[in-house]
Amino acid sequence: MHSNKILTRPERAGINLDTMSQSLTKIYVHIVFHVKSQSLTINPTHKHLLYSYIRTVISDRDSVPIEINGTSDHIHILCLLSKNIALSKLVEDIKRHSSRWIKTLDDKYSKFAWQGGYAAFSVSQSVLEKTISYIKNQEEHHRKRSYKEEVMLFLKEYGMEYNEDYFFSD
Repeated sequence: MHSNKILTRPERAGINLDTMSQSLTKIYVHIVFHVKSQSLTINPTHKHLLYSYIRTVISDRDSVPIEINGTSDHIHILCLLSKNIALSKLVEDIKRHSSRWIKTLDDKYSKFAWQGGYAAFSVSQSVLEKTISYIKNQEEHHRKRSYKEEVMLFLKEYGMEYNEDYFFSD
């Protein structure tokens, strides 16, 4: 007997649409942002404390911190983004909580703030180790290239439009 039911493409291909009852993601994100004021930098003795704190913020948002490093004026974060949080919300939480926290370390940070914007790039599983290595070696990279040059190279590599006027706006 012939059924009058109209089959969808997945059903015609023999795919049961009821079998995917969970949401699965694996989204690696490389996030980069700068301190707001070029005159206020992060003391090298405080960097690892800051990175540890940021790891906690990321973990508390159901995301997985993989590598965090930077220089005295900017930070790179590689994480596995949770399916339960938007990237913009994660970055907002990292910035807000870490800037409040660093102010408790030293009076020098009383006016500390991160820049308003950020850059974020998707990272393929195939270049994950290369990205981790790149982030681990930030001090070495910045002996040859400024933060602005570094971010502009990423933006060009990813074909992203940008406005240079916003790189260091206070």
